Amino acid sequence: MKEYLITELQAREMFEEHSTYVYGIALMITKSPTLADDITQDTFLRTYAKYHLYDESKPIRPWLYRITVNMARNTLRKKTWMRLLSVVPDSKRELSAESIVMQNAMHLQLWSLVIRLSQKQREVVTLHYYAELALPERASILGIPLGTCKSRLHAALEKLRLFNELESELWELREGLK
Repeated sequence: MKEYLITELQAREMFEEHSTYVYGIALMITKSPTLADDITQDTFLRTYAKYHLYDESKPIRPWLYRITVNMARNTLRKKTWMRLLSVVPDSKRELSAESIVMQNAMHLQLWSLVIRLSQKQREVVTLHYYAELALPERASILGIPLGTCKSRLHAALEKLRLFNELESELWELREGLK
């Protein structure tokens, strides 16, 4: 295989273009901003070191996200005792103060439901909704068949609906007790 070296400019551009998503994926998988920072840094270091293995005829995002998911999985294996909660980073768009408050509230509500999923379900939900990857890319990144990827997403969505219904019922009960 031909040996490719990544230039400093290419590395900087890759980081600027993909670091927010890499961080977001790592955060959603690990639930820890500190671990997500470490994973983001390690992902790009690994990407630069292994760039010669990258097939330039294919999009870089799936390859980069696969490295991210693998780094997050390895980190979780080492740090299974870490159970931290944080907010998913906001997008870079400028919004009104009211929109930002509403968006943060929705992120918190959704995030509080997503973190209850199993790691496998969190991974597929993160890659589908946060990274916005197509089914074949998600399956490839996770190293699973397409059918398994579909069924995990379906099961995760069913669980999220159930969690949401239960939270709504609890909210109504709390309001009724006041």
